Amino acid sequence: MEPRSEAQHDPTFGDGVRGILAPVRFGRALQVVLIALIVVSGIRYVLRHGEGENAVPVLAGAAVLVVAAVLQGLVPRRGAWPATWALVVCVLWAALTLVAPSFGWCAVPLAFAVLQILPFWPATAAITAMTAVVIAAELRLSALFDPTLVAGPIGIAFATIVAYRALDREARARQQLLDELTATQADLSAAQHRAGALAERARLSREIHDSVGQDLSSINLLLQASEQGWERRPEAARIQVRAAAGTARSALDEVRRVVRDLAPGELEGAAGSLPAALARVVEDAAGRGVDVQFRSHGTAAEVPLPVASAIIRTVRGALANVAEHARASRVVVSLTAQPDELRLDIRDDGVGFDARPSAMSARAAQRRATGRGQGIPGMAERIAQLGGELQVESAPGEGTTLSLVFPFGEDGSGADPKGERGSDPDPKEGIR
Repeated sequence: MEPRSEAQHDPTFGDGVRGILAPVRFGRALQVVLIALIVVSGIRYVLRHGEGENAVPVLAGAAVLVVAAVLQGLVPRRGAWPATWALVVCVLWAALTLVAPSFGWCAVPLAFAVLQILPFWPATAAITAMTAVVIAAELRLSALFDPTLVAGPIGIAFATIVAYRALDREARARQQLLDELTATQADLSAAQHRAGALAERARLSREIHDSVGQDLSSINLLLQASEQGWERRPEAARIQVRAAAGTARSALDEVRRVVRDLAPGELEGAAGSLPAALARVVEDAAGRGVDVQFRSHGTAAEVPLPVASAIIRTVRGALANVAEHARASRVVVSLTAQPDELRLDIRDDGVGFDARPSAMSARAAQRRATGRGQGIPGMAERIAQLGGELQVESAPGEGTTLSLVFPFGEDGSGADPKGERGSDPDPKEGIR
């Protein structure tokens, strides 16, 4: 099945207007040209034949044809009305032309009107009949047979039909391309929606793992420790239970913030600068049996909120991992603001691990298989999405260092290069 013509796709054209020239808006010009040719042909007939016996019916027919041309704009463009108008006008014109061949010139605008209204094959039949009428009328006036009177109208009609058939096919092909483009855009939009949904799921997975997941892990450790020491050290056990309750409240607040896509709670309030927020995270982690220290070098001002959120959540996740896995006695968190970058180092003196990419990939696959989240690869992915980089230095028995690096733009946004930097700290400072 051939694709529908452009006229059928255009809502401005009714069901009764299906011609290959229907999209071409020159109906008013055709109407004016048709009326002018009818008037001129009538005048020519009077000048040639005077007030003979046929003058009255010819002029009356011309007047009726003018009225029909004027009424074209009032004919409804839906249903059978346009085709009925074209049939009536063609019959009137044919009868008038057979009597007065001067009206044969009106065939040109009338053929264009037919091409606007009728589909291709009915329009072709109508134009063929009009061509036969013109040939018959011209041959009736000729004393001798003139082949040009036959070949000329046929050639013109044939060229017109072929040319506009090519235009019709071109319009159909263009419309088909537009339909395919529209369908492709719809598919692309659906694919982008699916990709956005998957990205959002990955983001929520990372945020929940590095916030709520780590809080729940801490609660579990605190409650296990309190259970083991409940009889021997009841006061310490109560302190651990209270710390678990506080962590549970923090986890509940974090769930609400993650759902609303808000920044971590440490960034809220008047003292919501990044160093102050990190200090609160370190203070919360210090009560879990590990000596955690925070050091800030330089002035980290105007850090973008997504970057600050990623740093906060990475520190919380890293400290929770230290408490659960590293068996460390001391952790140092260092924030360093330099003119060209913002750097965060987390160094512990724990048991360490194999930091080779192959070993880390294997551990990440094992964590996913056991439903324990994404770990360091998840942190690295979040930081990379914000233009930063996560570096891991570790070896069995030598502790672990996580380094986050966020380069600044050319305008220096994210830190104050005029702040007090001091000397660049060693991330291993304080860990021996």
